[in-house]
Amino acid sequence: MTSTPVKVYGPPLSTAVSRVLACLLEKQVHFELINVNMSKGEHKSPDYLKIQPFGQVPAFQDDNFTLFESRAICRYISEKYASQGNIKLYGINPLEKASIEQWIEAESQSFNPPSGSLVFQLAFAPRMNIKQDEGLIKQSKEKLAKVLDVYDRRLGESRYLAGDDFTLADLSHLPNAQYLVNGTDVGELFTSRDNVGRWWEEISSRESWKKVVEMQSSSFPKS
Repeated sequence: MTSTPVKVYGPPLSTAVSRVLACLLEKQVHFELINVNMSKGEHKSPDYLKIQPFGQVPAFQDDNFTLFESRAICRYISEKYASQGNIKLYGINPLEKASIEQWIEAESQSFNPPSGSLVFQLAFAPRMNIKQDEGLIKQSKEKLAKVLDVYDRRLGESRYLAGDDFTLADLSHLPNAQYLVNGTDVGELFTSRDNVGRWWEEISSRESWKKVVEMQSSSFPKS
């Protein structure tokens, strides 16, 4: 563990914040989680905007250095602490890194838009008393199904997305998939596909992710 904790700003229920937390735990980096109460507008306060100019979460601080955007933060953590924790998380040679980057890009560009839309519409909108958009839900399910068909073929060839080792390519999918599989009625999009289902069971059972889920559970508002 590192001696001086890095700081992560944001609630663990945020998918982007939980992505960073999982990475820190995989790399065994000591961190301090500083909650940002978004319902009270703390993410738009002048002090917070100094470290996250777009007023979003997470923000990340390592000594006097700040970063935002969860995937960039995860890359930084993996590079800076390359020799500790899961040393394979971001690859150890150019070919491995390129394969990981390819699937992180797929997650960001192809998986995240429909899955993120479903997370909001199915998991968060009801709690926020926001009317669900049934047309958007249907469209997002169809798009996500096509993405997961591609994943299923890939995962029939390799244990994980980027090869034989668990990497950032897999970790990046955990936050949205967690909500969809365990908190909505569309989990079968994952579990009905043999290879995707096997992959999900494996990556969601990692100790790092189970710790993140515990953090989320303890902070979830009671209905």
